[in-house]
Amino acid sequence: MATMGDIFAGYHSRLAALETTFDKNPLARGVAWIEGELVPLHEARIPLLDEGFLHSDLTYDVPSVWDGRFFRLDDHLSRLQASCAKMRLQLPLPPAEVQRILVEMVAKGGIRDAFVELIVTRGLKGVRGYTPGQTFKNNLYMFVRPFVWVMAPEVQPVGGKAVVARTVKRTPPGSFDPTVKNLQWGDLTRGLFEAADRGAAYPFLTDGDTNLTEGAGFNIVLVKDGILYTPDRGVLEGVTRKCVIDVAEALGLTVKVEFVPVEMAYSSDEIFMCTTAGGIMPITELDGRPVKDGKVGPITKRIWDAYWKIHWDPTFSFEIDYATGIAKGLQGAIFSVGSLE
Repeated sequence: MATMGDIFAGYHSRLAALETTFDKNPLARGVAWIEGELVPLHEARIPLLDEGFLHSDLTYDVPSVWDGRFFRLDDHLSRLQASCAKMRLQLPLPPAEVQRILVEMVAKGGIRDAFVELIVTRGLKGVRGYTPGQTFKNNLYMFVRPFVWVMAPEVQPVGGKAVVARTVKRTPPGSFDPTVKNLQWGDLTRGLFEAADRGAAYPFLTDGDTNLTEGAGFNIVLVKDGILYTPDRGVLEGVTRKCVIDVAEALGLTVKVEFVPVEMAYSSDEIFMCTTAGGIMPITELDGRPVKDGKVGPITKRIWDAYWKIHWDPTFSFEIDYATGIAKGLQGAIFSVGSLE
């Protein structure tokens, strides 16, 4: 993590600059898009009878902005559309229009490092009583806020503490498709409480069949004998996990996406988590015991540096023009930020 000092120094500098605008710009603390209107995030309201609120009948996605650049937005919008299709939902606006609105929101807030969330709900009419061919008026809600960290910058140099959850298992794929990003967090919330009760912060949930799945908003990666292992069942196909696979392969490392037995976690050389809200997050203690020597490992450090480096690569990101509220290089059409593949 040779670049960590510079990465976090830049972030803290931009955050300090943003905070000076809080009293001048009502959107600087966060901005929401509700029914076509932009409002300060703390003033945003949704209908109580929306099925997304009543029954979590929704899907969502979380792209990010880093140093004034949207990162892998096309991947997030593609996954959101795929999730909608699996849920029999429809994105209410064309992707190009969604992107235009998001860029405008970020620019008007002046937020250079942003956590961005898009939520598509069933709407005000539920599925009970549905007849084939019936259509629903799905709702779209969007908001932008200053960047959110699952693992704080001050923790990342030394790594965090995790536990393998004992009191709760991951909801099985036969009950809910984990490739659909969802807010049915009952199992994950229980895992978070258990982790806290056991003196840690991050729960690793299993499938109840002695295999690892994922944690509360993050994918899990183990490193053993120079090879990266990440679970392929019972997990969200994370965009940040995709980044890990891309940069690892570019570095000449082998990545195996397969069943990962719990016992491998206890014999791993390194462990890290990955998510949009935090990037590459080292774990140096598992179930109260150090991972290897209790220090962030060399492969984790290489992945960390490579992951943040591609945030400025035009293959994966595009720049926002904060003066005009448009994305540079779009020229009226959705900009494909592509992939390494």
